[in-house]
This record gives sequence, C-alpha cells and structure tokens, in this order.
Amino acid sequence: MAPDCEVEGGVAAPIDTQGLRGKLTPDAPLAKLVWFKAGGKADWLFEPADAEDLKEFLQRLEGKLPVMALGLGSNLIVRDGGVPGVVVKLGKSFADVAIDEATSVVDCGAGAHGILVASAARDAGVAGLEFMRGIPGTVGGFVRMNGGAYDREVSDVLIDCTVVMPGGQCLTLPVADLQYTYRHSALPDGAVVISARFQGEPGDPAAIGAKMDAIGEARENSQPLRTKTGGSTFKNPPVRKAWELVDAAGCRGLRKGGAQVSEKHTNFLLNVENATSADIEGLGEEVKRRVYEHSGVELEWEIQRVGRP
Repeated sequence: MAPDCEVEGGVAAPIDTQGLRGKLTPDAPLAKLVWFKAGGKADWLFEPADAEDLKEFLQRLEGKLPVMALGLGSNLIVRDGGVPGVVVKLGKSFADVAIDEATSVVDCGAGAHGILVASAARDAGVAGLEFMRGIPGTVGGFVRMNGGAYDREVSDVLIDCTVVMPGGQCLTLPVADLQYTYRHSALPDGAVVISARFQGEPGDPAAIGAKMDAIGEARENSQPLRTKTGGSTFKNPPVRKAWELVDAAGCRGLRKGGAQVSEKHTNFLLNVENATSADIEGLGEEVKRRVYEHSGVELEWEIQRVGRP
C-alpha cells in the first residue's frame, strides 16, 4: 500500500492530504530547479505520484490557491519574493514516450524532455520532430508556450494535449482549442499539461539522426550552453532577429549586478556571479530600453517571469 502524501516539517497543509501519494513541501526553494539558479521559494511545491494523484490534489484544492506547473525550469525567471500558491513539479511517471509506428503518432508525458521525444521518434523511424532536439525543456512547457526551434514549432505537429484544470477536471484539448500564436497559447492559468500527442511522418532513422546532430551542433556553436541561463530571452520581432537588435544597441556583455548579456549569443542572459532574479530581470529591461532607443523596436519577453518581486 502506497504511503499517504508526505508533508515536510509538520506544517499544516492547505488541504486534507489523506490518501494522496505525492510529496507536498512548504516554503520550497526553487532556485535549484530553474536554469538561472536564482529566485525565491514556492509557498508549496507538490510532486504528484501520477495523473490520478494530481487530479485528486487539484480537486481538493478547489481553486483556493493559484497553481503553476514547473517543467525543466529553462524558460523562467522566478522572482526573488517567491511564487504564491502551489507549484506543481511533474516527475518520472510523467516522462513516458510511446510511439505508434503504423500512424507515426508520438504520445508523450508532459515531463518528457524534448531531446528524449526526438530521440525516441528517431529510433522508431518517425520524422518531423527533430526540432525538439533544440528545445531545452519538457513537453508540458513547450506545449503551453508553443515552443519552437529551427523553423518549426509545436503548433505544426501537435494533435492534442491532456490537461488537468485547477478544479481537478481532466480534459483533452485539440490543437485548434489552444489558439496558438508565436510562443503563446490560450491554455488558462493553473491548467497543468500532463500529456500530448504529436503527428510525425515515416522517415529514415539515419537521416533523422543526421538532422538532429546538425541541430545539436548548431546549438553548441551559437549558444552559451552549460551556463546559468534561461534560453532565448526575447521573442524575435518581424523586422530582425532579437539578437541582432540587442547587438546593434551595444548590449553585448552588458552587466547588471551578477547578470550579464552573453558575449556568445546576445539574446541570452547569464547568471555569472550569484545574480539575483532582480539583477536578471532588470538587465533584460535595460536591454529592452536600449534597443527601443536605438532602433524603435519594442522587444517582448520570451522568458516567463513569475512570482513576487
């Protein structure tokens, strides 16, 4: 018999946890869970045992607290004051990838990393998902924000996704319902993506692998990998690439506190010296100001910024 939900420190939980099987942690540090390695705590961090556990948890919560799903933490600034309500972190039970080779449909848990999805598809001879090799995140995150890389994005391949709503209701939403635009979807706040299905096409594993290798090499050569960063900071406006605008405004290497604009790729911000999230976000706002002053283009944040200042 599985143990009941563990609540650390004897702190009173916001709901009755009897029978829940996940882990509920109060005042949980989030910096170690995000790529920037900066930011405050979550009022509560819930790590569900499985989808049924998550549904039961959210049903009991009854929408009384805000809910935010946390994936790989790659496209995120957690502000220094922390995140109110409950942060939901999906674990290994949400990371399965299954492939129907007859239809080239790839069925993924929301906790699966993009590189895992692309690799599983390659091994099964399913093409069309190679671009996920270049998305540093999990399925749940890039379904929510229409993640993309190398001229493709999730809206090109998504069939549908299954989400648990704030009140615990489980829904399967076809791609049309998500109303995708550039790095945006109509998924409501508090909805937690738990799985998604993608449509691929038959392909040669060797050719698929070669394309994935080219994407990996391009990332290695152009992006500051293995640093404390959040990925691409600003959306690419119609006129020019964001990095070109940032570079033209003289922001390459610009510093604020412990945060710096990458010398290698100017659309990346780095935590180079124990930066606070305020340092990182403040640097981004200064970059936006200088770009607008130089070119008249108002950059938009691509990185999500959450929590209390």
